Amino acid sequence: MEVLAILIPVALVLGGIGLAAFSWAVRSDQFDDPEGDARRILDDEYDDSPRGE
Repeated sequence: MEVLAILIPVALVLGGIGLAAFSWAVRSDQFDDPEGDARRILDDEYDDSPRGE
């Protein structure tokens, strides 16, 4: 049971670090690409269909 006294705070600290990293990524616009997918879907260069011979 003594190990829980160590593992619970360690888990809370690691969870806080992960939450802080995620909130930093959201605030610094790491996930914003509003036109990338919209243009990529219309571009023939990235077509996934097999090429006919």
